[in-house]
Amino acid sequence: MVFSLALRVTGEYGAAEEVAQDAFLELYRAGDGLGSDEHVRFWLRRVTVHRATDALRRRTVRPEAAAEEFVEEAHGFDGAAGDGSAVNAAVVARLEELLQALPEALRVAVVLRYQEEMSPDEIATLLGQPVATVKSHLQRGLQLLRRKAAVTMKEYLR
Repeated sequence: MVFSLALRVTGEYGAAEEVAQDAFLELYRAGDGLGSDEHVRFWLRRVTVHRATDALRRRTVRPEAAAEEFVEEAHGFDGAAGDGSAVNAAVVARLEELLQALPEALRVAVVLRYQEEMSPDEIATLLGQPVATVKSHLQRGLQLLRRKAAVTMKEYLR
């Protein structure tokens, strides 16, 4: 969960590994003070989002590798399988690119909602934002993804 969340927010395999490592190191330092398993899950999500956001901010100061490089490595796509697999790989890769193109706040909200299956109330609590703001980020993020997909993914539509 931690690595996957970090990967979707940062868009880079290496940065996601560092974020996950930092989150678990911080969990180790927190010790037994976290209580229940549910509290640990919530805490890990929050720390991961914050660390991933920090990594994004550092990257804007010092740009590094392109986002396309992680997709093949993270998902093991090499295009060697049958046609259906190659098409699916291309769709997933393109969707990853579109997700990475979203502004940070919209991307975080969409990833937490649809990857982590969190409710808008839970996301608002996690991010320390009003629920209306989270819902707005979700709506604008999905609208932007739909518009971009309609323009750039015409060859995949039936």
